[in-house]
This record gives sequence, C-alpha cells and structure tokens, in this order.
Amino acid sequence: MKQIAILGSTGSIGQSTLSIVEKYPERFTVAALAAGQNIDTAFEQCKCWRPAVVSMATGEVAANLERRLKQAGITGIEVVYGTAGTVRVATLPQADFVVSAIVGVSGLEATYAAVQAGKPVGLANKEAMVAAGEILVAAARAKSVPLLPIDSEHNAIHQCMRAGEKREIRRIWLTASGGPFRNLPLSQFEHITVEQALKHPTWVMGRRITIDSATMLNKGLEIIEACRLFDLSPSAVKVTVHPQSTVHSLVEYIDGSILAQISVTDMRLPILYAMSYPERVESDLTFDMEALGHLDFSPPDFERFPCLRLAYEAAERGGAHSIALNAADEVAVEAFLERAIPFPGIPRTIEEVLEAIPESHPASISEVLALDQQAREMARCAVKLIASPAGRLAP
Repeated sequence: MKQIAILGSTGSIGQSTLSIVEKYPERFTVAALAAGQNIDTAFEQCKCWRPAVVSMATGEVAANLERRLKQAGITGIEVVYGTAGTVRVATLPQADFVVSAIVGVSGLEATYAAVQAGKPVGLANKEAMVAAGEILVAAARAKSVPLLPIDSEHNAIHQCMRAGEKREIRRIWLTASGGPFRNLPLSQFEHITVEQALKHPTWVMGRRITIDSATMLNKGLEIIEACRLFDLSPSAVKVTVHPQSTVHSLVEYIDGSILAQISVTDMRLPILYAMSYPERVESDLTFDMEALGHLDFSPPDFERFPCLRLAYEAAERGGAHSIALNAADEVAVEAFLERAIPFPGIPRTIEEVLEAIPESHPASISEVLALDQQAREMARCAVKLIASPAGRLAP
C-alpha cells in the first residue's frame, strides 16, 4: 500500500490522482494534501480522504478550513499553510510517493524538500524542472530516488526508454498538437482573442497551459524538461506537430528503430504509470485501435511559433535563461489574459527578458527563486512598454 502526498490536490492533476486512488484502494491511500486557496474542494477532499496533513495557501484560509472541519466533527487532520505547510506535506514521514502538481514555481521548494527527504516524486509540474532541473536532478541522484514524469509527453518517453540503454538513443521526439492556430495566417495573429486562444483542439487544461499550448511555449518548456530529465542535449530533443495527439512521444534509437507510445488522451494513465512504477497495473484506459484512422506529423513553424525558438535558445544557455523563459511567460500570459497585450506580445516579452537577463547558474533553490523574481520584474516592465500605444505600433 503506497501512501500518496499530493501537491496541488484541488487542480486537475490532483483530482485525477485522487480518482486513481479511489479506483485502486488496495494499492493507494492518501497521506497528505496541499490544496492552495480552494477551501470548498479542500474541505470535501478532507471529508472523503481524511489525510494526516492538509496545507492551504494562507493562514486565514487554513483557519477557515480548520473551523469547517471542526463544525463537521472531522478530527485528526493537521491543518498547516504557506510554503512551510507545503514542505510539511511533501516530507511527511509516512508518505511513500509525492505528486508535484502545483502550477508554476510555487511548488518548487516543496518538490526539492521531497527529493531531499528521499521521496520518489511524480512530476506534473514542468516549471520546477525548467527553473531548477539541474539542482533537482543532482539531488535525486544523490538520494537515489526517481523523478517520474507525469506530463504525457515525458511519461511516454520514459516508457519508450525502458526498451534500450541511454547510449543507444539517437534522439527523442516530443509531439505537439499545434494548438488552435497552426493553420491561421500570420497576418491574423495580432487580432487573436483570449477566447480563441483558450479553445484547445484536444486537451482540457488550465488557462495558462492552454495559452502556452497556443504559443507552443508549453512545448518549449518540455524541451528543457526533457534535457534535464533524460540528460540530453537540446539538439537531441526534436518537436513534431501531430494534431491527433494520439502518439504522445517517440524515442529514436541508433539502429534506426523508433518506438512510439500510443494511448488515450487521459492524464489518469501517466499518473497511474508513475504511481505504480516499476510495475504496470491493469486499467480500463484502453485505446481503440480501429478508431486510429491516420497519423499526421509535420515540422513546427518557428516563424509562427517564436516561443519554440526562444525555448531552444534558453535550453542551450541553461541557468538564468531557463528560469527567465518560464517567469517571463507567466507574466506575459497573465497580461494577455487580462487583454493588456496582444497575442504576439507574449513572445516579444519573453525575448526582451532573455536578451536582458545576466548569464548565471544558480546553485541553490533560493538563488533560483531570486532570479525568478528578477525576471518577473523585467517582464512586467516589458509588458508595460508593449501595452503602451508606442509599443503596440512597434514591429
């Protein structure tokens, strides 16, 4: 019986993880939850799963949850909050496996603490690997604990890489749907609306990741994550546009063999894989081969998706540039969602920050977070310029 700690339990990955726990009660149980601001969902999760510890974003939200639990007669749950609370969830002694699913760098300290505590981690948070991949990987090696990807693309690569040795791999291929604008004329990009950008053709996801898919910055973050997780150079990580999103990724071996992982587009499958590793567990998440039809693959258009080019450049330089790529994107996407900048303003913001950020390679999580804040401030300045009338007219 594995006891699971979930960082980001009220989000889509967290709730999918809980559905896996519910489906396999003989294999998994809930040890602890980090639930952020969503007090209603956190209360229901506490009522259902009775975790030993639950962490909320702030002391006020934690006090409100504690009060509701008491009124409902639910006892024995330690309610904590903030970064220290999330770290408490991630390092709980009885937790056997930690799912890291907090969006952005907010869960970075807790993820690192889980690795330092010797906990296997299922990574659904690509930002942690982008910002601090070198540090996390080094800590995982030192503690001999696995970092198991939950992202469908990296999970697919992990599965395909079990067929051969690392030295036998020529390159890996990340598949990308191409988002809603893969065929839209470039002349129309300046007029893309928030509503259009939020209509992903394949996946149902959060707002930021949906916009990132539309710019293909999401795939750019995955390039950096793949380099860190699988110890590959950026030149060995390729992207192919695959609108059907049926092949989740491919691994090409030196003899010319290419192995692909195909499955339903359901995040419960990679979550189950990571939580069960190294076993494979029988599930009802089957794929209908008769409905496969045909598979399309094409190279990405770097002019249409400049975020992909910027990601490769950041992957080559690493350190501060990887951190800045993610931080600037978060600020730019928020500005776009607030209708402060146009859709092309997202890559423009990122490029300005990458050009200005000093070269450095942080050696600690605190240094990573300091660089993250520096890049965010630079991005806010860039957004203000782009949002101004003069900035809108700039090429």
